[in-house]
Amino acid sequence: MSTVERPRPVIAPVVRTVPDGARLVDIRWALDGSKGRGTYLAGHLPGAVYVDLGADLAAAPSPERGRHPLPDPEAFARGMERAGISDGDIVIAYDDADGSQASRLVWMLRALGREAALLDGGLRAWTASGGALETDDVRPEPGSFTPRPWGADVIAQPDEAADGPSTVIDARAAERYRGETEPIDPRAGHIPGAISVPYSGNVDADGRFLAAADLRRRFAAAGVPVDGSDVIVYCGSGVTATHDLLALELAGIRGRLLPGSWSQWSADPSRAVATGPMP
Repeated sequence: MSTVERPRPVIAPVVRTVPDGARLVDIRWALDGSKGRGTYLAGHLPGAVYVDLGADLAAAPSPERGRHPLPDPEAFARGMERAGISDGDIVIAYDDADGSQASRLVWMLRALGREAALLDGGLRAWTASGGALETDDVRPEPGSFTPRPWGADVIAQPDEAADGPSTVIDARAAERYRGETEPIDPRAGHIPGAISVPYSGNVDADGRFLAAADLRRRFAAAGVPVDGSDVIVYCGSGVTATHDLLALELAGIRGRLLPGSWSQWSADPSRAVATGPMP
């Protein structure tokens, strides 16, 4: 892995209050287009700017790179600048679900050493506590965001998931892991040797993250090493895997993202596929 030194964020990966002066970002998004800027304009946290996951947090899809490849550093930096985000800003992102959309931006920023966190419970927790919503389209002054490369210390390649000594986690729903259903990608199943730790189990019924100790027990029970060994996480296309990565960080375990995830792996007929409940 790369030995690139990058600062580690000081702020926790998940927070329950918005720090003074933080940049709020709304990441409500759905693959079928049912959520997006229109959802944001119907009501968002005061001052929040909208960032489109498909347009701003991913490059163009391809079978070779997957459905949501990471954007190149320059393109990501320009997207952050359009959102009014600068190098020294603290970014707090949220969605209206369990954090599995907003976690993509939070992980991307933290992977580059930026200060970013997920708002625990998201929009639902905000409104439940009496928080007001606004409907204006926030268009901030452009920020100044310096590009930084995605390094091998934060992302993994398919061959590492196939042949290396790393522990590989599948963050998708268990039925997709087992190969019982596959609604999107070319083949059903999982990467041989991967263990199933669905991201949905990281939160409680209210969509808030479990306590760090509970998350650590959850991962340990699934077979994830807690001793600093290399951990690689994938999902369908590299979005919800970031939810597991934030949960791992809360539990004191560092992991890397397989950006192309199953959408990349399953599109390559030369790569083996496993099915059933076992790795």
